[in-house]
Amino acid sequence: MENKSLNKHISGQFNAELEDIRNRVLSMGGLVERQLEQALDALAGLDAELAKAVIAGDHKVNGMEVAIDEECTRIIAKRQPAASDLRLIITISKTITDLERIGDACVRIAKAAVEKRTKSQEPLLVSIESMGRHATRTLHATLDALARMDAEKALELHKEDAKLDKEYEGIIRQLMTYMMEDPRSIPGVLDVLWAARAVERVGDRCKNICEYVIYFVKGKDVRHTTYEEMEKDVIR
Repeated sequence: MENKSLNKHISGQFNAELEDIRNRVLSMGGLVERQLEQALDALAGLDAELAKAVIAGDHKVNGMEVAIDEECTRIIAKRQPAASDLRLIITISKTITDLERIGDACVRIAKAAVEKRTKSQEPLLVSIESMGRHATRTLHATLDALARMDAEKALELHKEDAKLDKEYEGIIRQLMTYMMEDPRSIPGVLDVLWAARAVERVGDRCKNICEYVIYFVKGKDVRHTTYEEMEKDVIR
């Protein structure tokens, strides 16, 4: 009887630990989402103070990644989880790496907002803001799919990266034309180029997180597979 009670207690503690790291990764996601929104607001309004706040806030994102990663390592060593519990920990461990990279992208976008811009560069910033809002919506929906471990939603969101890539290609063409017309603009335009690239990377990271959700739910690693193969794994 004592053994059963002890096992139940250990199981209860383990479940609480899993729930805790699950909540912490979602909190980290919420923080990164706010960082992205604020970085885009700073770029749209050329708000240097808000941009500096985003840059300064990146250490919180980094700190959360380290703390959650350490907890994942501790749980694996102490609990030796099996099957779906191990998949959950691996999913969280991989997700926080991508969230931290999105945090880095936010810093890159914010840095572009600190630079002085000319009137003629404003259309470029409008294009990036539009793409950025698309990336923000994708990130929000991806975090929602992660919270609910919704593989079908993750599959649907996986396609958003290709749409963001097309928007990015359009901005690159715009920037190249701009630089060819006025070579003196090259240094300033390169900052905008890096910001656009950072937004595009947010889409890549969201796609990765969607793949981790599918991995957790279906137990199948879908990285480097075609969309059609992934669809078969999710829908079957």
